[in-house]
Amino acid sequence: MRQEPQQEPNQQIQQEQERPAALWTRPFIALTASFFLLFLGLQMLLSSFPAYVKGEFHAGNVQVSLVTSVFALAAIASRFATAALMKRVSRMALLITGLLIAAAATGLYTAAGSFGTLLLLRIAYGIGFGIASTILPTLVSRIIPVRRMGEGIGYFGLSTSLAMSIGPSIGLNVMKHGGFTELTMLGFIASVLIFPVLWQSRSKQSDAAITAAPARVPAQAAAKSQQPSQPAPKAGFNAKLLFPVLLNTMLSITYSGLLSFLALFGDYVHIEQVGLFFLFNAITIILIRPFSGRIFDRKGHMAVLIPAGLCVTASMVLLSGTHAMPMLIVSALLYGLGFGAIQPTIQAWMLRSSAPEQYGTVNSMFYNSTDFGVAIGALLLGAISAASNYSVMYRYSAGCMALFVIFIVLQAAMTTSRRRLKQAAMES
Repeated sequence: MRQEPQQEPNQQIQQEQERPAALWTRPFIALTASFFLLFLGLQMLLSSFPAYVKGEFHAGNVQVSLVTSVFALAAIASRFATAALMKRVSRMALLITGLLIAAAATGLYTAAGSFGTLLLLRIAYGIGFGIASTILPTLVSRIIPVRRMGEGIGYFGLSTSLAMSIGPSIGLNVMKHGGFTELTMLGFIASVLIFPVLWQSRSKQSDAAITAAPARVPAQAAAKSQQPSQPAPKAGFNAKLLFPVLLNTMLSITYSGLLSFLALFGDYVHIEQVGLFFLFNAITIILIRPFSGRIFDRKGHMAVLIPAGLCVTASMVLLSGTHAMPMLIVSALLYGLGFGAIQPTIQAWMLRSSAPEQYGTVNSMFYNSTDFGVAIGALLLGAISAASNYSVMYRYSAGCMALFVIFIVLQAAMTTSRRRLKQAAMES
């Protein structure tokens, strides 16, 4: 019987490299689900805190904004410390510690007898959340194949965007029909459920995948995955990350206005089911995420960020003039399209511009910029609403996103100009 000739080892290696690298592995799914539960617990309570603080402690708009701001600032400080500790301490030990702190703080919210005690618990929660939200994306970014970074971060980020969309809606409904005690219990359960889900990533194969470096790719594929205008990342601080960090901060300012004041805005314009904004927002986020990641992988960040930024701008303009449910729904759908495309694109852009050993720092910077935007957004927009009204406040949010689009267009123009000057110099 005639035998088929054996393939040469080099041919076998080449075929292995040309096969699409696996994305939906067991650790990827477990870590993504854990991240969803972490953000779900956060978002369910975050949207309901303003109404609770106003009713329980008779607080004003500035005090209400402090509940969001102190949490965000504590998370930022915690992430800086976590990025340094990850080099010396077991990541899994740090992750479990952060999750325990976050769960304990959530369960103790209703025991706070004063506004000051509540702020202390928010700081503790920020510390735990900051630790967990730094380590989980760092673990994920090291198991996503380099060639599929945009797609992988898009799907992983879908967990946070989905939680940020349905969490507030769940929280507002539980708060309305049950109360803050029932809501904190639900948040505590979401935090505790992370532990059995996270355990699914702890097999021998998963441990090896999590601790290993990102999958190798052929030199030609790696070259294609990098944008022509981006040189190879250098060790040390990467100044190119500052611009995407600024953009993510600006986006987060608009989201802070939704989290902190949308429920109060609903009372202001007499819309009872204002929480439906987050539900319709989630619909377009789910739809846009897979497409935005693939567009980024093929055409770069500019192709995603400009149209997405315009969607968020239009959403804020519509919301500022909303007096009926149809306009609220259209605003929510537009916001989901923009927000759902922008966040994973910025994160994948930052990761692609960095070396693998910098992924922990990069993820820390990304999520810190999110929390910083939420913190300063709550303070600034809270002051604007106190001086005027909520409609004017959302117009300022629209202006912030208009600047977002202008900045990207200017960067695109500068990049094109530099390329032309470089090409002209080479030709001469």
